[in-house]
Order: sequence, then structure tokens, then C-alpha cells
Amino acid sequence: MKENLLKENRRSFLKGGLVLGGLALLKPERVISGPVSDHFEDFKIVTGPYLQTNFGNSISILWITNKDSSSWVEYGESPDQLNKKAYGKSDLGLKPAGRLNCVKLEQLKPGATYHYKIVSREIKDFQPYKLTYGDTISATTESFLNSDVAKDVVSFLMLNDIHDRPKSIAHLLDLDKGNKRDFIFFNGDVFDYQTDEKQIIDHMLQPCVDYFAKSTPFIYVRGNHETRGKFARDFANYFDHVGYTAFTLGPVRFVILDTGEDKLDSHPVYAGIVDFDQYREEQAVWLENEINHKEFKKAAFRVVLMHIPPRYSGDEHGAVHCTELFEPIMNRGKVDLVLSGHTHQYKVHQPDKKLNNYPIIIGGGPRDGSRTLTKINVTNKQIQVSMVDDSGKEVGSYLVAKR
Repeated sequence: MKENLLKENRRSFLKGGLVLGGLALLKPERVISGPVSDHFEDFKIVTGPYLQTNFGNSISILWITNKDSSSWVEYGESPDQLNKKAYGKSDLGLKPAGRLNCVKLEQLKPGATYHYKIVSREIKDFQPYKLTYGDTISATTESFLNSDVAKDVVSFLMLNDIHDRPKSIAHLLDLDKGNKRDFIFFNGDVFDYQTDEKQIIDHMLQPCVDYFAKSTPFIYVRGNHETRGKFARDFANYFDHVGYTAFTLGPVRFVILDTGEDKLDSHPVYAGIVDFDQYREEQAVWLENEINHKEFKKAAFRVVLMHIPPRYSGDEHGAVHCTELFEPIMNRGKVDLVLSGHTHQYKVHQPDKKLNNYPIIIGGGPRDGSRTLTKINVTNKQIQVSMVDDSGKEVGSYLVAKR
């Protein structure tokens, strides 16, 4: 009997050891970068709403809650009649049930003003056959103008290379206070590197929400600094779109290129887990197709937005690769204007018949005195660019007339 008891104790010990060992193996090594909600914390909206769009008579409304939720948008053309409801995109038949919410309103009327309200219902417990809801919360009713793609005049602002200085967003936008713009464009390097969710919220999203993003959409492309850091692979989850794309608004065909990192893929800091060369080459194939599209060829103007300029940004590998890949295609496509950042030195580069056949305008850097706001107005006849420094003084301008 004593022998049987010893065997049983040994089996229990081994079983416990295996369980503990298994738990040790299952325990994640990385630190969770997003916020971990206190179980007893009240359910709330952390930030939002903020708007993004590609101007296809649709708009994406995004917000973040501190706990998982079922969320939707109530909207309509009157603030008193929010009689339509939209949910986030289903994946394999499953509606979203998380913290990061993105709801796209589609088939909107051109030129119409819409009023909307974001709503989230807390998911307190999620069992296989029973889901328990908690509180339902909503934000105040906001509004936006759905731009008419066929409009005659387009105006927007460009900010670039803010580098984790969130106060610069309001400071620079104040230089254009009172003017109505179709969108705000962030041309990369809003951050130094990607650390966690709090950084994205505090250093970009909340300043945008506070200043304009509830009613005016922004468009965003990564800079090379957004490719860095432990949270870089989670970064895109906080936006509807941050990569390369193209869209038409009024007389302009806009092309956005995601220029990636300026260092070699083999650089030790990347530990062999990046492939920006291939990513840029993929975009070059896409760009070659884009310049042959009807929308591109028939546009009154063709404007390219890219963080690393196609020239004039040094001899780092990424910059040289952008020149080699993109410059010949943009010359063949008869691009009218390129807007960039990256160098931290504002400059207007004239077209060069032997190199770039288009002007390249580069915004300034993050420090006081070198920060810039670039204002762009386009009609069917011309593109007018004015770049001002952080005191409001114009430090660069350019006029592109229709060819």
C-alpha cells in the first residue's frame, strides 16, 4: 500500500510538473504593447471618431474602445434622423467584436452632408454558446461632407516628419485656420518608431480627433520611421489604409507610394525580417499599370505623394532604389507634381529634363524653425502650392499650369 501511495504521489508530481512546464512554454515572451484593461474599469471610448477615405463615395469611421465590443455607426442626412446603421466589415461571416473599430459607410451621395454617431456595446463575457453584453455607449453626433468626385476645385494640406511631437499638429494646422480642406495628408514619419498603442493615440490620433478628424478625413502613408520598432507590425490595424494606393478627386489623379525604409534590408537592426526591396519592386509594377489606366491618363493633373522623394534625398539604399524604380515610370507617365518629406530640409526642386521631368516639393523637419505646412489648391487649369514655415512665413511656392 505504501508503495502504491508513493507511485500515486510521483504521478501527481509529474502531472503537476508537466502542467507547469506547459504553461511556461505557452507563456508569451513579448510584452503586450496594447493597453490591458482593468476588469473593473468603466467601459469607454479611448479615442475617436476619426475619418479616412479614398473618395469613392464612401468614408471610413474609426474609433477605439478600452474593451471588446459590438460596434456600429448610426447615420443619416439629418442630425435628427440617424435612420441608417452600418457595421464593420465581416470576416468569414463574423462581425468584428474587438476594440479597434472601423466602419465604412458606402454608396453615399456626392456632395451631401452626413451626420453620424458611433455606438459600442461592451462584450463582458464571450462563451461558445453565450455572449454577455454590458453597457452601450455612444459619442456625440458629428458630421462630414462627402466630397463630389466630379468637383472642379480640390484643396488639401500636407504635414510630414513630425517625429513624435504631437503639439506640432495643432500648431501647423492653426496656420490654415478657417479654411475648409478636402483632406489632410500625413506624408510619413509622424513617429520616431512604433512602441505601443498609447503612442499612436497620444501622438497622432487624439490630436487629430481634437482638431479636425471628426469632420475632415485624413490620408496617411508610412515614412521609413513607421517601419521601425516592436509595434510596427500592429501599426496598420489603427488605420483604414496606410500603404500605396491611387484615387481620383476632381481634376486630380492622386498616386500614393509607400517608400519603405531607407536602409538596406540586410542592415543588422532589422535582423533579417524585412523585405522592402521586394515591396518597392511590387509597387513599381503596380505604378507601371497605373500610368496606363484611363483615370490616370485623362486626369487634368497627376500628383504623386511619397515620403522618400524620387531624387534629392542622399545616397542611402532606399532613396537610391526609389530613384531607380519610380523616376523612369513617373517620367513616362508625365507626372505633374511630387510631394515628399524625409530630408528635414524644405526645398522646391524644379523639373530637370535629364532627370525628373516634374517638380519635387519636399517639406521640412520636426524642429522649431524647420517645420512646414504645405497648402495645395488645384483647379482644372492649375496646381498652386504654397509652403509656410511654423511662423506662417512662405518659404516655397510653385505653380503647375495645365499642359
